[in-house]
Order: sequence, then structure tokens, then C-alpha cells
Amino acid sequence: MISERIALGLIGAGRIGSLHAESLVSRLTGAELVAVADIHLPSAETLAARWRIPAVYDDYRAILDDPGIAAVAICSATDTHAQIIREAAAAGKHVFCEKPIDHSLEKIDSALKAVAEAGVLLQVGFNRRFDANFKKVRDLVREGRIGEPQILRITSRDPAPPPLDYIRVSGGIFLDMTIHDFDMARYLMGAEVIQVFTAAGVMVDEAIGAAGDLDTAVITLWFDNGAIGTIDNSRQAVYGYDQRVEVFGSKGMARADNNYPDSHVLSHAGGIESAKPLYFFLERYMESYVTEMAAFVEAIQTGGPVPVSGEDGRIPVVMGLAAARSYQENRPVLLSEVE
Repeated sequence: MISERIALGLIGAGRIGSLHAESLVSRLTGAELVAVADIHLPSAETLAARWRIPAVYDDYRAILDDPGIAAVAICSATDTHAQIIREAAAAGKHVFCEKPIDHSLEKIDSALKAVAEAGVLLQVGFNRRFDANFKKVRDLVREGRIGEPQILRITSRDPAPPPLDYIRVSGGIFLDMTIHDFDMARYLMGAEVIQVFTAAGVMVDEAIGAAGDLDTAVITLWFDNGAIGTIDNSRQAVYGYDQRVEVFGSKGMARADNNYPDSHVLSHAGGIESAKPLYFFLERYMESYVTEMAAFVEAIQTGGPVPVSGEDGRIPVVMGLAAARSYQENRPVLLSEVE
């Protein structure tokens, strides 16, 4: 039986950092959150006061310098991830890092090299793998219940666009939003994508286009096992957070539909009504965030491996870069071209 509690430090006290702090303090018995750092010190202080985190810093290096801390959770801005991973690895800390590791493959490779040389664990935060619905579909595919997978369909639509200030630094829809779906495609199919083709545009808000991004996209995927797939994205679904997957195979089909706050159905002369899907990712995927962090802690306790590796974090970035190139050049793009 595993009894050792892992001392962790949290880097980044924003929305995702706050979510992980809550999980570590109130939901996970195998971990102890002992420090939090954020360049905006009041944010770190507020989070520390709420969850009684003993140490608070405005410089994450204070966490890396603490020999009593075994691991860090990196929830800071994306452009800081790769550097902090390298520094954490050099300090001998195991690393949980929110996606993406970086927008640059060169920086990602540098971070992964540092992790390998230090012999520490790195888990990337693709939390949707830990969603019970999607995991069930994946397990059914792995068990052969649908035969040979032939067609994948992923629908991922947000209830509202993010702020324009965020869009300008997000890396674009393919590295910010679709990146989750790229990872889910590999996860569900148990196969690698070799080519993508993108059709996309600005249909929700012209300001998103003016900021240099897109808000609507359909991406076709070709897998190395011969299967094909589609991902459709929108920055705004007026009826709520739309998260559905389907895998069709030679012997059947497995799918997962949206989660709802309740299961009521009202039937009357004017029609049939039910609740909208859960509003956004914090409501829809809360349990998956807890489960992924529990898996990271367990990997440290047992010596690994982690369920979502650095390479698992790298490949969706390659896919995102290929999707962007496909849109720009209006042609199918092999992932090998991006490599």
C-alpha cells in the first residue's frame, strides 16, 4: 500500500492553478501542496490563504530551490512552460505541466531532453483522457468491441469565445482549442495521424479574425492504420459546451455524448425540452482534472510511468502546426512536413 505523501509546489495561481490547488488540498490524500508561486504575488497570497498553503512566492525558483519539494505543477503562461520544465528537471523535480508545453517544437524538444537527462517524470495536462465517458469509449475500442476502427468523429464547441487579449497570445485555435481534440484522436483510435486537411474561417466574431485567429474549423485526419476522422470546432455554441466523440468500426460503434446538469425531459404541446449541456470546461471536466493529478502523484509514488508523456504532449503540437499550414496553403499536409 502506498503511504508516502508527495510534497508539491504550484507555479501559477490563475484559473487552472486554482483548480489544481483545490484538488491537491481537498481531494487527493497522496499529495501535500506546500508552496505556490505567481509573478502576481497577491494572486498567490489569495490562493494560499484559501487553501492554507504554507509558502508563498513571487518567483517560482524559490520552489525549485526547496529540497523538500519533490514535484511541481506548472500552470503559468504557455511561453514559460518549456523554461520552467528545464529548470525543474535540473533541480530534480518531477513535473506536471499544463498543455501545451510550448508552441515551438525546438523549445519542446529542449525541455524533453532536459527531462530525459535528469531522469525525472513529466506528465502533460491533457485532462480529457481522464474523463470517464471518453475513457469508456477508448476502452471499448481497445477491447475490440467495435471491431477495426474506421471512422472517428469529434465535436468540440465552446459556449463563448475567450477574451481577445487571450486569443492574441494563445497560439491560435489549433494550438489552443483543437489541441485537446488532436490528443483525443490519438487516444481514442490507438493510432497515429499522418496527414491533416483543414477548412476554417471566421464565422462567430470578426474581431477574432482581426486578432489573427479563426473561430470555426473542420479538420480531416488520416491515420496510419487506414482509418479517417473529422474534428469540428466552433468558438461559440449558443446552447452550451458541446463535447461529443464517436468511433465507428467494422463491428459496431461507440460514442459519448454531452454531460448535463440533470436528466429531466419536459414534453408538452409546444415541443420537448431538456437542460443545456454543462456550461464550460470547469463544470464539464472537473473530475477529470482531479483524476489526472491523482495519476501524476501515483506515478511519482510508484516510479512511473506517467499516463500522458512528454511525447504525448509534443505530437498534438505537430498536428496543430500541420493544421495551420493546411489552412494557410489550402492543401493536405503530412505531419512529416512539419517535423
